[in-house]
Amino acid sequence: MGPEEKTIMTERSAAVFIQAWWRGMLVRRTLLHAALRAWIIQCWWRQMLEKLLAKRRRMVLEFYVQQEWAAVRLQSWVRMWRVRQRYCRLLNAVRIIQVYWRWHSCHSRVFIEGHYELKENQLNIQLEVSLGSQACKVQQCIPLPLKE
Repeated sequence: MGPEEKTIMTERSAAVFIQAWWRGMLVRRTLLHAALRAWIIQCWWRQMLEKLLAKRRRMVLEFYVQQEWAAVRLQSWVRMWRVRQRYCRLLNAVRIIQVYWRWHSCHSRVFIEGHYELKENQLNIQLEVSLGSQACKVQQCIPLPLKE
């Protein structure tokens, strides 16, 4: 082997080395692009999962709020119903007491109210007599005797 063959082999091996390096670069570039695309798809998929999870959380929260409001509304209605029942019982008791009181006060006393007015030769009388639930009104003009 002469010096020329050594140079040709060196040039040839250099060409093979450059070609191998270039092919390696192409493969690495292709793998990098594929990895970047996969990373982009994974990021997008994580965002979609996060959105779905947030949507699910919001739906669960809205359902919980709806149930809570329904429970609060139902409790409010029950409290209102109980208060109304108590109010109606008290109102009925008040009415019974009033009826007995009015009956007693009307049947136990006589109430007389009147006005009179004295003019020159006559007396005007207005009387109202109340006995129980009955009332009697009297209005009369009485002439007075004149002494001369």
